[in-house]
Amino acid sequence: MTVWDELTGQDDAIAIVRAAAEGSGAVPSTGSSASGAGPSRGMTHSWLITGPPGSGRSNLAYAFATALLSPGTPKGDLATRRQVEARTHPDLAVLSTERVIISIDEVRSLVASSQFSPSVARYRVMVIEDADRMTERTSNVLLKALEEPPERTVWILCAPSDADLLPTIRSRVRTVRLRVPSVADVAELIQRRDGVDAETAERAARHAQSHIGMAHRLATHEEARRRREQTLELALGIRSVSDAVLAAATLLEIAGADAKAITEERDAEEREHALRSLGIEPGGTIPPALRGQLRQLEEDQKRRATRSLRDGIDRILVDLLSLYRDVMMLQLGSDSELVNRELRQELDALSTHTTPAATLAAMDAVATARERVDGNVAPALALEAMLTTILRGANARKGTDL
Repeated sequence: MTVWDELTGQDDAIAIVRAAAEGSGAVPSTGSSASGAGPSRGMTHSWLITGPPGSGRSNLAYAFATALLSPGTPKGDLATRRQVEARTHPDLAVLSTERVIISIDEVRSLVASSQFSPSVARYRVMVIEDADRMTERTSNVLLKALEEPPERTVWILCAPSDADLLPTIRSRVRTVRLRVPSVADVAELIQRRDGVDAETAERAARHAQSHIGMAHRLATHEEARRRREQTLELALGIRSVSDAVLAAATLLEIAGADAKAITEERDAEEREHALRSLGIEPGGTIPPALRGQLRQLEEDQKRRATRSLRDGIDRILVDLLSLYRDVMMLQLGSDSELVNRELRQELDALSTHTTPAATLAAMDAVATARERVDGNVAPALALEAMLTTILRGANARKGTDL
C-alpha cells in the first residue's frame, strides 16, 4: 500500500505532486510558481492545494508530505506514514484550527518553526489546512516566510479556491486544483477503506454529494443517517408558518446533536491525554498550578463546539439544497441522477405542485440562510426566515393566503 492509495478521483493532481516528490532530490526552487496544469518534476518551496469541500485537499497534502519525508525504504516509508497520520513526525508542522479564523500568533509560531533545518528527513514540511481562514494581516506574516524561505522548507497550503488568498501569496505558490470526485469513486473508496457493503457505500457517497468526509460519516454512523432523513422529512412536511417555526427549532436541535456526537468523544480523549501528560491519574485531584492548562483546553473545546454547531447547520442546509436540486431536475425533465432517490414519490409530488421558478427561489432562500449563519446571524432566526420564505413562495403560487 502506498501513500496515494486512499486518494480517489484526483489522478491529475496526484500525478503532479507525486512526480514532484519523486524528483525532489534536488534543492527546491524558490522562484515564482505556475499553475498545476500537468505533471512536472519541478519541485518548489510552496504549494497550494485547492478544491471544493470534501474533495480531499488535506488528504492529498498529507500524502504529499509523507512522500517528501519518507526515506525511500519500505520500513522507513511505513514508519513515516504512521508518524504523519499521528502528526508526530519531527519534520512536520501542522496548523489546523477549529476556530472561525486562524490567529496571527498561530502563524507567527509556525513561521518561526519553519526556520529550523530538517532533523531526519530531506525537508521540513509545513501544512496549513484552512489557509482561507487567515485575515489579511495574518496572511502578510506568512507572505514574508514565502518570500524568503529556508532552503529545505516546503509549505503546503489548503483552501477551497486560490481566490481565497491574497494575490501576493498566490504568486508565490504552485497551485494544484482538485475536482469533485464522482459518486462511484467515493463509494469505492468508502467500501474499501471502511469495510461497508457496496449499497451502503453508494448511498452514503450519493447523499454526501461526493464529500469524502461526510460520506465516511454517513456510511459508518447510523445516527448520522437518521438525522439526515429527519431533516428532509421536516422540510417536506411544512404546511404552515407555525410548522416552519417548529421545524427550524427541530433542525437546530438536530445540528446540535450532530455537533455533540462529533465533539464529545474527541473532547473526552483530549482531556484524558492532557491529564496523562501532566501525570494525573483519571479522577485524581488537579493541582492548582495545572488548572490553567486544563482551563485553556476547555476554552478551546468550547470554541470548537461553536464551530461544530455552525458546521452542523451548514450540513443541514446543504442537504436541503440537494432536496430542491432534485425537485428542479424533475421539473426540468433532466436525466441527472437524483441525490435523494429514496424519496422519489415525495419529490414527484413536490415537483408537480410547484414551478421551477419557485424551486429556484427556495434554493436561493437556503443559500441566503447559509450566508446569514456564516455572518453570525442567530441560527434559529436564519432557519425560521428561510423556511417561512420557502413556504410563502409555495403557497402564493397555489393561491393560498397565509
